[in-house]
Amino acid sequence: MELQALPSRIGGIRRIVSAHLRHWHLDDLVDPVQLGVTELLSNVHRHAQPDKECTVELELLLDRLTVSVRDNDPRMPVASGAALEDLWDERPEALATSGRGLAIVDALSDSWGVRPRGASGKVVWFVLTAPPRAEGPAAVGAEAGFGFGFAPVPLAPIVSYSRLAGVPLRPPAEAPALAASGARPA
Repeated sequence: MELQALPSRIGGIRRIVSAHLRHWHLDDLVDPVQLGVTELLSNVHRHAQPDKECTVELELLLDRLTVSVRDNDPRMPVASGAALEDLWDERPEALATSGRGLAIVDALSDSWGVRPRGASGKVVWFVLTAPPRAEGPAAVGAEAGFGFGFAPVPLAPIVSYSRLAGVPLRPPAEAPALAASGARPA
């Protein structure tokens, strides 16, 4: 779904994403996906240049739901703990309203990452494990009866760290991109 990441539109996008997840019988994922999408769209609104155009995509493959937001800004986000610590040291009040988006995405997802799209932007994505379902998989994309068509999009080689296993999914030499997340504390 293509849109401009404006505050006035984020609520509508949350409702569309919620309806789509409920259609797929993924009610348990509605809250974390809505929160993750809100954070990623807010990042596009705050930081993306030259425009606020972006695309939100959902992909359900077996038991993994991948949510991605693609924008036109080739600059990679700052997500390291060190960067957040620096922000805390320099301007702790800033963390009250910003700088938490990717930390929230990290906390709610099994894994997440970002991959460049050349000079034309980047894709920030996160993955959640879908709960087991009694019936077969629902149709995806436009086939599911949604005119706006959340279509599955294959992810290019990326660097990502799985929160479940705490190990790289692909070695960094194969895919130079920013990656984040680590093993969840026990």
